[in-house]
Amino acid sequence: MRVAVVDSGIHAGHPHVGSVEGGIHFRADGTTDDDWMDRLGHGTAVAAAIREKAPEVELLAVRVFDHSLATNAAILAQAIRWSAEQGARFINLSLGTPSPTRAELLGEAVLEATRLGATVVSALRHDDVDWYPGSLDGVVGVVLDWDCPREEIRRLLTGDGRQVYAASGYPRPIPGVSPDRNLKGISFAVANVTGVLASRERGAGSRAP
Repeated sequence: MRVAVVDSGIHAGHPHVGSVEGGIHFRADGTTDDDWMDRLGHGTAVAAAIREKAPEVELLAVRVFDHSLATNAAILAQAIRWSAEQGARFINLSLGTPSPTRAELLGEAVLEATRLGATVVSALRHDDVDWYPGSLDGVVGVVLDWDCPREEIRRLLTGDGRQVYAASGYPRPIPGVSPDRNLKGISFAVANVTGVLASRERGAGSRAP
């Protein structure tokens, strides 16, 4: 099973990550190259959280960030499509945009990914703001729950009857580092959900709910 991590890349060989199947770098100018090495640390931490819960999945590094944790919706849509075309079963987006004007563009990419058998996992809402593509139909939406144990996820229903997941915002612990000093937040709630769903599906041999 392949899981695509759309983020700042992945540091292959990190002790919490291990091997990476391959990847791509979507540059800000619209071109691509194969430099998917993480230089910010965020994508590696996200991948580590997924690997912790689903140790046998194949990871794809889909780098959309360069010098900061910022990109645009067009690149994000390309990244979603590419991930699905490479056979990713889950596409982890620990990112998004609060702009509803990008909903159509991202929705088309999600629909195409779904047709190819991929499931996009992304932040649904944070600080009372809806995020895209996480708030779109067909996406596994994630909300932050600091009280949820790291090894668990909680299935919820929104007011309109949509099924979403809540998870801890803490990543995989670093020995000797206090959790409050480590990276944390909605990004890692998304990663924790992706990891648990991938593990459940791999164990069951069928699609996750």
